[in-house]
Amino acid sequence: MTATGDVTANRIIEAGRQLIMRRGYSGFSYADVADAIDIRKASIHHHFPTKTDLVIAVLNEWRATFDADVASLQASGADALAQLRAYVGHWERCIADDSAPFCVAGMLGAELPSLPHEVTEEVKAFFDNLTAWIEHVLESGTKNNLFKLGSSVQTEAATLVSLVYGAMLAARASGNVALFKDVTDSAVERLVKPRKRTQSA
Repeated sequence: MTATGDVTANRIIEAGRQLIMRRGYSGFSYADVADAIDIRKASIHHHFPTKTDLVIAVLNEWRATFDADVASLQASGADALAQLRAYVGHWERCIADDSAPFCVAGMLGAELPSLPHEVTEEVKAFFDNLTAWIEHVLESGTKNNLFKLGSSVQTEAATLVSLVYGAMLAARASGNVALFKDVTDSAVERLVKPRKRTQSA
């Protein structure tokens, strides 16, 4: 497979990402990719011999971007609560400006039973990675007295992932971007440890 530094390969991956987000795995073909970036299908096959190869490349790029964003967020010194808010805020902006109306992995996850095995494994790896990061953030927030969890870190992380992706789907189905913000803000605030009120002198 062509290295991701190749300009043409990168354009193909980006076109594939956009098509997957909007149509899913079964909803696009190499002809759609060719039309989107005005190249021949033969050029796409040169870089990615099969559709499976292209979709895996899209997922790998998606995961690499997520990992880089997380690393940058952690390096900034943001606390656990700020990190969670930044995560849901990112999706709120992407949905609002239609730059990423749905997560690639989430879209593919809905088609999991019909996907090639290799793609299925990559989708699962993405969600494992995402959930592990949220678990880490929740653990950090709990240790620093920011969160009060109602159940285990694993359960709370899985619940938050489910709520974020459910809100993504609901916002798309209803055409109501504000719905995503309402649901996810509530999901994060539910985790925040109540502060003790100080009595006035």
